Amino acid sequence: MRRGPKDPHRFSYEGKITWLTFAATAPAILVALALLWFGDYSGKLQWTLTILIVGCFLAFISSTREHTIRPLQTMSNLLAALREGDYSIRARGAREGSAMGEVLLEVNSLGETLRQQRLGAFEATALLRTIMSEIDVAVFTFDPVGRLRLVNRAGETLLGQPMDKLLGRTASELSLGTCLEANEDEPLTLNFPGASGRWGIRRSTFREEGLPHELLVLTDLSRTLREEERRAWQRLVRVLGHEMNNSLAPIKSLAASLESLLRRDPLPPDWKDDAGAGLNSIASRADSLSRFLQAYTRLTKLPPPQKQDVDLGKVVQRVVDLEPRLNVKIMSGPQTAIRADAAQIEQVLINLVHNAVDAALETHGNVVIGWREKEDAVEIFVQDEGPGIMNPANLFVPFFTTKPDGSGIGLPLSRQIAEAHGGSLALVNRENGKGAEALLRLPK
Repeated sequence: MRRGPKDPHRFSYEGKITWLTFAATAPAILVALALLWFGDYSGKLQWTLTILIVGCFLAFISSTREHTIRPLQTMSNLLAALREGDYSIRARGAREGSAMGEVLLEVNSLGETLRQQRLGAFEATALLRTIMSEIDVAVFTFDPVGRLRLVNRAGETLLGQPMDKLLGRTASELSLGTCLEANEDEPLTLNFPGASGRWGIRRSTFREEGLPHELLVLTDLSRTLREEERRAWQRLVRVLGHEMNNSLAPIKSLAASLESLLRRDPLPPDWKDDAGAGLNSIASRADSLSRFLQAYTRLTKLPPPQKQDVDLGKVVQRVVDLEPRLNVKIMSGPQTAIRADAAQIEQVLINLVHNAVDAALETHGNVVIGWREKEDAVEIFVQDEGPGIMNPANLFVPFFTTKPDGSGIGLPLSRQIAEAHGGSLALVNRENGKGAEALLRLPK
């Protein structure tokens, strides 16, 4: 706390109390001395009483000064202790029913409150330090000049050095400069002394003592990505195995039947008809398997989008004109142009409208397509009045389909196209009505 300079021409608080007390009592003292000295008293009595009156007068001034100044000095010492962080000192004489006692009581209460708050802050800080030490993500903080000010145990392990050798060094010296400049939405492949792999990056800023600091968090994604990759392969192998078994099992059975037929001697009169029918069935199943593999190839070889300015209204109109089975209603939104690959977005909308019409025909319902602007994106919706989504968990699983003639790649391919454009695709059951709604969100 800054103190102002002393003014030599002004009385101090203590001086004012002294002079005010003197001014209040001086008239009575003067009257008493005048009556004493101008009365018919002996000289010995006059001097004795004069000394007694002046002594009592000075003692009264000193006592008044003491009782006024001492509590204020006590409060000053208490507040100074609180400012210095010492919350253990308490003032005596704190009690109710007295103005000064109640002030001291409040000061003591303030000290206890601050002590409890500091204790809570210490406990929270200890908990935070424990969490920081135990979590398996590396945490770094940098000051305004880019020097490391804090690192947890995982960060020490990642950089292969103890904290005392890391603090004060810049991000570039620690090979973390790339992390402070990289896109947070894309994992980075990085090599550190303590670990290598793919890392997720999160950055944020905070203030300490009024100065901006930067927080960097690195998460090892390698194990998670490997686990997701393993699960993806399991799903893919399960689907591929199911489809191939559905084709190869009848082919094997028909081949065994034809072999048994040709071994018969003599051959039955209609053996040519039976052989022809069996070979046709084998050719049909082989063709079905070939179409399935072609669909898989198409899903895995999607070219990157060639973006250009696209009039969304015209694309929607072309898609609706291509659907002959049902009159799809267009709910026009604002005039909007997006940066996108027109052919790919058109293919996504064809798939969504086709699925919506399939669902609506089951219940003799309608289909509506439209769009609306949401912040910095455009949301295209396709609503149907069909039976709704029965198994939402498998919607985007490749090759999963409930349609007899479906390939199971329409929705996975559509979502892949949406994400390649920086957007998203979701299918949900409608809240205000029967049927489902597809929501395609694309950046402008």
